[in-house]
Amino acid sequence: MRHAKKGRKIGTSASHRQAILSGLVRQIIIHERIQTTEAKAKEVRPAVEKMITLGKRGDLHARRQALAKLGDKDTVHKLFAEVGPRFAERNGGYTRILKLGPRQGDAAPMALIELV
Repeated sequence: MRHAKKGRKIGTSASHRQAILSGLVRQIIIHERIQTTEAKAKEVRPAVEKMITLGKRGDLHARRQALAKLGDKDTVHKLFAEVGPRFAERNGGYTRILKLGPRQGDAAPMALIELV
């Protein structure tokens, strides 16, 4: 029984899953729109929302927390300089997931996740 085991496994180990999600968060902040599988999009959405909330706060502690999660100074700079202030008046709901068709190779359900 999987009681109190939230989150999807995405077919990987815990460390690999954490690396995949961290990379997806970075790519969403940089490109503001990425195409991925539905499961990964649904799994990465809360992490992106939390990073944008840190970007809205804008203090030094929030910046250090974001740097610890993202590990890239340029991405953190964009998060705090451009993305965070853009959503200053918005209370959550910073991302949108649009379902696409199945992927050609393995028919995995694909989705587009983007910043609103």
